[in-house]
Amino acid sequence: MKTIDELVEDGVAGRRVFVRADLNVPLDGETITDDGRIRAAVPTITRLAEAGARVVVGSHLGRPAGAPDPRFSLAPVAQRLGQLLGREVAFAADTVGDSAKATVASLGDGGVTLLENLRFQGGETSKDDAERGAFADRLAELADLYVGDGFGAVHRRHASVYDLPARLPHAAGGLIATEVNVLKKLTADVSRPYAVVLGGAKVSDKLLVIDHLLERADRILIGGGMAYTFLKAQGHEVGSSLLQEDQVPAVQEYLERAKDRGVEFVLPVDVVGASEFPDLKAKAPAHPATVDADAIPADLMGLDIGPRTQELYASKLADAETVFWNGPMGVFEHPDYAEGTRAVAQGLLDSSAFTVVGGGDSAAAVRLLGFDENAFGHISTGGGASLEYLEGKTLPGLAALED
Repeated sequence: MKTIDELVEDGVAGRRVFVRADLNVPLDGETITDDGRIRAAVPTITRLAEAGARVVVGSHLGRPAGAPDPRFSLAPVAQRLGQLLGREVAFAADTVGDSAKATVASLGDGGVTLLENLRFQGGETSKDDAERGAFADRLAELADLYVGDGFGAVHRRHASVYDLPARLPHAAGGLIATEVNVLKKLTADVSRPYAVVLGGAKVSDKLLVIDHLLERADRILIGGGMAYTFLKAQGHEVGSSLLQEDQVPAVQEYLERAKDRGVEFVLPVDVVGASEFPDLKAKAPAHPATVDADAIPADLMGLDIGPRTQELYASKLADAETVFWNGPMGVFEHPDYAEGTRAVAQGLLDSSAFTVVGGGDSAAAVRLLGFDENAFGHISTGGGASLEYLEGKTLPGLAALED
């Protein structure tokens, strides 16, 4: 896989370089509520611009239905990107139309433009190779070189991720190179004990990664909504908590396999909950109750791990040499249910382990709860991509960058 360093050494001055970034940030109207992914894209864009390239940045945002939708416009992102770069970012009002062509044509050496949301074109995400390829052909007309740097999208077989690099000389950006090097530390020559913390809502989203980690991890700590399916698999009632009943047999099988392989599964011993889901916008007091995990009443919805579980999980992280964390322990957006996630984040920091926060809601929680991002070994920009890498899958966007 050619690197951006090699690309710059070969010379990029005056050449149009398409950078596929991942600027899929959360928006509240036109307000960016977490700019972590934009900040992660800055080093590669800066490197190219300072080398005299004419940088054309492409990204998706949200899930528009293959047509323009003002709710998913990248216009606010262009403004924030310009602030972080310390240089003007020209915004093209379309992806491959007249605005894009004119904006790219007007770039001088070191100039940067951001195209409108790539998913406003149906060809970006099409499952039809010809339709996707036709869109990639139009994108290729805007550039001379390609740099893949949107790690959060490399698990997608999309036109700008998979098809476009086949049409242009290509290289991996600094962000992707860093992400791959970090993930290799979680799959090969792992320093042990190796602890994995998995949370989030649905156990079905994590089954494949659990399957893969059973061959590699020493202990797996479970939290979030998915914990209640594990508790149910152990024979406990879970009240009105999130439950994927159809996944109970699979979870029971994993618990048995873990026992046979000597992998320690650690489940909550107490939970914090309430009779209903909290209002996340008002953040009004939710009157939570703490109960033992094997005695959840019928009218209680588990929304966080409890204080004894927080202490237990911290103890299971204390002696680890490697920790991978993906998924919050509860509804961290509400202050009454954020302590479990806070405790896990602090447990990572208190350990001497190489720590990796696996993107998505975990990374958002780190920022929302006020932790210093630089204190962790690595914060990934791609939750889904990280998980699929750890599942052992071939990621289309990485395969496309290989020589």
